[in-house]
Amino acid sequence: MTLWNQLQLLDPLYLEQVDQLYDESFPMEIRQYLSQWIESHDWESVASNVSLATLRFHELLSQLDEHYSRFCLGNNFLLQHNIRKIKRNLQVHFQEDPVHMAMIIANTLNEERKILQTADSSQSNSDPSQGSAMMEQQNELDNKVNNFRKTVQKIEQDGQVLEDVQDEYDFKKKTLQSRVEVEMNGQITKEIQQEEMTIKKMFIELNKNREVVIKDIANVLILAEQIEQTLISEELPEWKQRQQMACIGGPPNACLDQLQSWFTTVAECLQQIRQQLKKIQELVQKFTYDNDPLTLGKSQLDEQALSLFKNLILNCLVVERQPCMPTHPYRPLVIKTGVQFTVKIRSLVKLPELNCQLKVKVSIDKFRKFNILGAASKVINLEESSGCLAAEFRHLQLKEMKCNRTNENPLIISEELHLITFETQLLQSELCIDLSITSLPIVVISHVMQLPSAWASILWYNMLSSEPHNLTFFLNPPPVKWGQLSKVINWQFSSVTKRVLNSEQLRMLADKLLGAGAGGDPEGLIHWNKFCKISPNERGIPFWLWIDGILDLIKRHLISIWNEGYIVGFLSKKQEKTLLQDKLPGTFLLRFSETCRDGGITITWVEHAQNGEPKIHSVKPYTKSDLANISLPDVIRDYTLTAAETVPVNPLIYLYPDVPRDVAFGRYYTSSPEASENMEIDRPISPCPYMDRRMISVSDFPLSRPQDSPRTHQELGLDTLVCTMILECTIYSVYKRIIFVSLYEQLTIFLPNFNVTVFFLFAFIC
Repeated sequence: MTLWNQLQLLDPLYLEQVDQLYDESFPMEIRQYLSQWIESHDWESVASNVSLATLRFHELLSQLDEHYSRFCLGNNFLLQHNIRKIKRNLQVHFQEDPVHMAMIIANTLNEERKILQTADSSQSNSDPSQGSAMMEQQNELDNKVNNFRKTVQKIEQDGQVLEDVQDEYDFKKKTLQSRVEVEMNGQITKEIQQEEMTIKKMFIELNKNREVVIKDIANVLILAEQIEQTLISEELPEWKQRQQMACIGGPPNACLDQLQSWFTTVAECLQQIRQQLKKIQELVQKFTYDNDPLTLGKSQLDEQALSLFKNLILNCLVVERQPCMPTHPYRPLVIKTGVQFTVKIRSLVKLPELNCQLKVKVSIDKFRKFNILGAASKVINLEESSGCLAAEFRHLQLKEMKCNRTNENPLIISEELHLITFETQLLQSELCIDLSITSLPIVVISHVMQLPSAWASILWYNMLSSEPHNLTFFLNPPPVKWGQLSKVINWQFSSVTKRVLNSEQLRMLADKLLGAGAGGDPEGLIHWNKFCKISPNERGIPFWLWIDGILDLIKRHLISIWNEGYIVGFLSKKQEKTLLQDKLPGTFLLRFSETCRDGGITITWVEHAQNGEPKIHSVKPYTKSDLANISLPDVIRDYTLTAAETVPVNPLIYLYPDVPRDVAFGRYYTSSPEASENMEIDRPISPCPYMDRRMISVSDFPLSRPQDSPRTHQELGLDTLVCTMILECTIYSVYKRIIFVSLYEQLTIFLPNFNVTVFFLFAFIC
């Protein structure tokens, strides 16, 4: 079953989260129509290759064309129209930047997987009582809002009845007065007396109705105040807290649709109450009397209804999507000067009179001086795709103004926090409301090398800050508990991979931060400097920069085998020896180097000496520059140990614990070893007479070195390999015949133009 089909089986709460992932730039229809095709590609790899992204973009357009043809056969004009519109929008948004489209799809798929994982874990691991309590709370609020709406509708009906009764009373009273005036000699007949009694009863009933209506309005405003208090003080802050966690890789933020529905319902009802109070004023003007219930408390109700409506409007703006560079979708709130970023504002109150009435302007704090480039003002209007009132800023840039930095600010750039503010004004009859909302604090960098440190600041702030706009947070950052930090570290891995860290891997990281033997104590405190800095007296790599380098290494070169669980990853050398010493010779594992700042992975294997003692050998770590030239599976397949006394061998036989090497990595090899070793080379016809080659990894045989010294490797081309073999022939004459024959066979295969006479002359001299 495809991921898309699994998502459609989830509860409505999770479906709302899925709905939140899609907008006009990448509509949900594409996901629906092309679900299998989309899921058949690795979009993270596509996003890292411009040529491949361009190819996939045009393939996607072709897929849409095929669907359009099918809809033509079915004469489905509406779907044809939608397909044409979607294709035009894609061409507008991504024709010049297909990598951006690939990033969006990759990010969306990852978010979908996280939603599915959250739904599965909540069903299997969550406390049923806690889940039911949350659902009860949601249902209780929903019932309150529905009852509020029904009560307001009843008040409107009662108001209409009151108006009809008053009109009837007024008509009969005036009619009676006219009859009395025309009666001769002012005599009051029995009929007139009965009519007067009827009118008095009508007045009593009218007064009672007035009391009921004004009392109902007072009660419904009390209910409105309770609901508004819940929405503004509980539901909205909880959503913002969930958004904070989602920004740093946590579970996807719950959709705003339910919150918008509640806000909008309350706003509509308050507007209806205000209109009802205006009608009451008209009734008072038509007919008033002493101790009229409508006049006793009406002015207070007017003020209360207006105050509640204003308060709701003041809190209706939210930053639906926090500032984020499209080039780094997994790291929002870090903005590089000169690079475009996006941000989206949404109104939770969706009233027709607000459409195209709110013009939002963007500004940034004066902590450092920036100019905002791009369209810095937008009108909030109704989006066709989502049906909400929103304004999306897609092409904003920050440009730092040239000025001398003073020493007044003790913080470094990656610790400086800034706020982006969005301001607007609502002007209506009797209303003038200034609205503003600020983003979560952002870090503004000037060079991409500052991104890891800036992201560390974003992680730390959103983990710990209880104040929403504390720009001086890093003057004295509080420590974090390991239990909380380990969860956030795992979020970083789930953001870019399908596999999070297990308990043993987290324990190794805990020991690295808290000290050996800490045992991953969840209450252990970790300080900011320990996480992201190094004291002048220490040497090494800051913890977070080490983790960030490994994350980048996985994302670029190891994503497939990491997702398969083939990389042990985080393991101390002591644990490494414990795992391997009882395994078969040739058993190897993959772990991340602790000494490579930008991320490195090493191969460690076990062999047994003649006395039966296990010997552990490790290769010099492979870095991103190494793996850019040769994939790690190919390294493992072709890895070779050389020595004068032995034939070159590959010591890597079983992936820990006991998986044969080719079984584990076979499908990731870029070419078969037979094809590489026995390829037939034709004489070239083209102007560039290049021969095929492949990189291989060679190390000196470990037996010729001290037992505990680390191994080293070199990546050699064919020409270097030949020179190495000839050099060995000159030193080790005992094996010269065997080696020269082997060398001659390889040279005749790979070098058809090789001069055989020169070769044997050189062999004779040797």
